[in-house]
Amino acid sequence: MSISSRLIGRLFDLPTAETYKIAIERDVKVPMPDEVVLLADHYYPDKGKPPTILIRSPYGRRSIWGLLFGRPFAERGFQVFIQSCRGTFGSGGQLDPFHQERADGLATVEWMKKQDWFNGELVTFGASYLGFVEWAIAKEAGSVLEAMSTWVTSAEFRTVTYPGESLWFESSFGWTNQIMTQEGSPLGVLMGMLSGDKKLRPAFWHLPLIEVDEMVLGRPVQFWREWLEHNEPGDEWWTRSDFSGTVSQVTAPNHMGGGWYDLFLRQTLRDYLALVRAGRQPYLTIGPWTHTNLRYMGVSLKEALAWFQAHLLGDRSGLREMPVRIFVMGANEWRDLPEWPPANSRPQRWYLHPNRFLSSETPPDSEPDRYRYDPAYPTPGLGGAAMSANSGPKDQRALEARPDVLVYTSAVLDRDMEVIGPVQADLFVKSSLEHTDFFARLCDVHPSGKSINISDALVRLIPGRPPRESDGTLRVSIDLWPTAYRFKRGHRIRVQVSSGAHPRWARNPGSGEPLATAQTLRAADQTVFHDPAHPSAIILPVQT
Repeated sequence: MSISSRLIGRLFDLPTAETYKIAIERDVKVPMPDEVVLLADHYYPDKGKPPTILIRSPYGRRSIWGLLFGRPFAERGFQVFIQSCRGTFGSGGQLDPFHQERADGLATVEWMKKQDWFNGELVTFGASYLGFVEWAIAKEAGSVLEAMSTWVTSAEFRTVTYPGESLWFESSFGWTNQIMTQEGSPLGVLMGMLSGDKKLRPAFWHLPLIEVDEMVLGRPVQFWREWLEHNEPGDEWWTRSDFSGTVSQVTAPNHMGGGWYDLFLRQTLRDYLALVRAGRQPYLTIGPWTHTNLRYMGVSLKEALAWFQAHLLGDRSGLREMPVRIFVMGANEWRDLPEWPPANSRPQRWYLHPNRFLSSETPPDSEPDRYRYDPAYPTPGLGGAAMSANSGPKDQRALEARPDVLVYTSAVLDRDMEVIGPVQADLFVKSSLEHTDFFARLCDVHPSGKSINISDALVRLIPGRPPRESDGTLRVSIDLWPTAYRFKRGHRIRVQVSSGAHPRWARNPGSGEPLATAQTLRAADQTVFHDPAHPSAIILPVQT
């Protein structure tokens, strides 16, 4: 038994291995219909023909991936087939993210069916891009697909790239840089994702955006430019990589996972609810994780192993009783639920008031608040959901001291209050520009004064979206990240309102120029109303 196997088993609290005698076949060649050859590594126990776990990855298949997934699964009764996606780590062809995974994935399944070692039982596993490739084949893989486990991922990437119709700049270009410079060790790829890249910082300030690929990488990147050019809602360019419409037709049981600070959280919950509404019985686990937090990897491995053993090997001893498990932040405890969102959450409006106050009482007649957003000096992003080191919960006090951030704070709470479920901001605003953004954030203010971000979101406004009210104001609805949080007695609730979170979201230049080529910067004078006719509020799902 290897030291690494012992370490992984103890670290992730895995059940005792059935065997430590496994074989590994490297660089297995899998031909595609267009004669491109993809490479894979095959891990399997030394006896029998157990079910196969398919993992398809653009991040490599050796070292850490074999250590984390190849050996642990194989030692516990499965074959594991880890394949490098087209155009990555020795696999032939050219990488075309998202668009190639359905055809290549289905061709791989068909090839596997013809192999002597395949027993006809297949499951899929993966997180992030590795989870997307599962959704790409899930509907068409047929009865051979017995189960799946998708973590911190989405069945489509358009709404991930443009949440609120604004470009998720830091994460999308950071990923572009990583995927285009990763032809080293898989461990190096992983560490690059975790640490970020200092050379990207100048690119985040560069205009036009279509030039940042050449600025950083020294050459144009076709898919990056296509993402920029196909930014309008409903653009059919994204259709062939959108599998969200078929999620409800997937019959393979799925254990899904997400993180409260993960950039895919809203899509993970959307796909989960699509399965539930279709009568499926998926499991759901949501922890206090960011996308780059490795803690979810251990949980995903343990939960997927239990899921696969239950659905392929008939061993349900590792499954929990209730299908939903969430981590309640603030309370710092795991909680099992029969459903998501919980039935006992009730929407409660907390209104913006004059003097930067937040209250559950309707606001009085009052003058609105104002600030100026200048894209030449954009409001920075601090914490939240991102694919960088600048993610997760952060102290917001420095940000809240800026003149372009409005802050509304409640009285001290006289009792604990739990907020579990979707969060929404309902703002009545005006802007001096027709092209602008609004950002809302929910925070927990500790007795020390420390302000910690809980959930947030940004929306991009254009002429007619949203339509003007009869008095000329705009009613802006912002779906913040769902959450599970206990505001403790003695703490206060806070809402931030601003017009940016750069470089997490691309700054709005205010000019209305095309996203890819915009260079003109115009400052916006913003007005936020809070009176009986314009009751701006944040809507919290309060536990009753």
